[in-house]
Amino acid sequence: MDDRRYDSLKLDNQLCFPLYACSKEVVRRYRPYLDALDLTYTQYIAMMVLWEQGELNVKSLGQRLYLDSGTLTPLLKSLEQKGYVRRKRSAEDERVLLVQLTEKGAALREKALSVPGQLARCVHLEGEEARELYRLLYKLLLSLDEESPAKK
Repeated sequence: MDDRRYDSLKLDNQLCFPLYACSKEVVRRYRPYLDALDLTYTQYIAMMVLWEQGELNVKSLGQRLYLDSGTLTPLLKSLEQKGYVRRKRSAEDERVLLVQLTEKGAALREKALSVPGQLARCVHLEGEEARELYRLLYKLLLSLDEESPAKK
């Protein structure tokens, strides 16, 4: 039975599936490199933002990483227990929770320097292909962000 009405329900016709599968596989490839740093992938991307910023409020960090507070709170607690970050209330507004790198967290940046290169060897894309994929993914992400019910 060939009913074209159901074509939109075929897995091969879904944009979301290759995005999901690639994301899962890329994160899996990070695992051995991040295990050596005692970080999960989500902790790693949070540390990347903190290495750039030094200190950030939790709300801004969550927005930057597209993570909600239910995910971010345990992640930051774990990073704090490892001694990589410190959480503290803002002196200007006690409702604002700040996250800042510790010396140990800042030092971890040096150890993480090799991770992007190691992962690049697992992803077999030419430079231009990688840049185009990056551009398209961010275009998609930003368009989805604009369509978010929270943004309306």
